[in-house]
Amino acid sequence: MAVTSAGILLYRLGKGAPEVLIAHMGGPYWAGKDAAAWSIPKGEYDPESEAALDAARREFREELGVSAPDLPYAQLGTFEYSSGKRLTVFVADGADFSLEGLVFGEFELEWPPRSGHAQSFPEIDRVEWATTDAARERLVKGQRPALDALEEHLAKAGL
Repeated sequence: MAVTSAGILLYRLGKGAPEVLIAHMGGPYWAGKDAAAWSIPKGEYDPESEAALDAARREFREELGVSAPDLPYAQLGTFEYSSGKRLTVFVADGADFSLEGLVFGEFELEWPPRSGHAQSFPEIDRVEWATTDAARERLVKGQRPALDALEEHLAKAGL
């Protein structure tokens, strides 16, 4: 069975191109990388026991340490990675979402490899607003189609 994930892609409209909230993946592997090292706040869930939007909200809280904004969310679509993993993305206008007070979740990893020592690392180490063009270069490849879908969503809404 394919791994399923759900996430929330907040956007805001400014003077120029729309901006989206993206998160840089934490841990030693991603530390020095920028291109294809960012993600939509998301995580895995079991569709048999949890609704996708509930999972997206839970994962947003786990990764950022704050609740997802209480907004009307639209399901943007489900996108499949080359690995077969499936990601369902929800969007909302997060113009008023503050980046203050974020507390990133952590995971443990044996580091350095084969050292026998476990270290804690943040799941994500920073978040920022990026234009859709900038985000397209920075997001992992499997999530980039969500940006195209967002642009279509905004165009249909006349935004």
